[in-house]
Amino acid sequence: MTLAVELVSPERILFSGDATMVRARTVGGGDIAFLSGHAPFVGALAIATVEITLAEGGSEVAAVHGGFIEVSNNNVKILSDLAELSSTIDTERARRAREKAEVAVQNSNDAEAIAALSRASARLLAVEGFH
Repeated sequence: MTLAVELVSPERILFSGDATMVRARTVGGGDIAFLSGHAPFVGALAIATVEITLAEGGSEVAAVHGGFIEVSNNNVKILSDLAELSSTIDTERARRAREKAEVAVQNSNDAEAIAALSRASARLLAVEGFH
């Protein structure tokens, strides 16, 4: 049995399809994986990646910048104000953003600089993998 997965941002549905597993990172809860038959779950998403293992093989990876995940009856809904599939991320732009954010964190360590660094790191992780 598979999971029906939707990854949605305000602008559009980024992904809709069947999966055998979904892995996400929740705020304060760490990484969690969902398989068919998982108990109902609602959680807040951290700025991180979501990996969707496709039923037909392969995977889809997205950088999510917060949001929520809901699991119920083999349906997984991922709602994020901003999410990007790895295939749409400009790697060089993300690298420049991370470098700029690293400098800002070193200089001020304010919340916005830390969030910018988290977003850039999530984008790069989505493109470059989980190693």
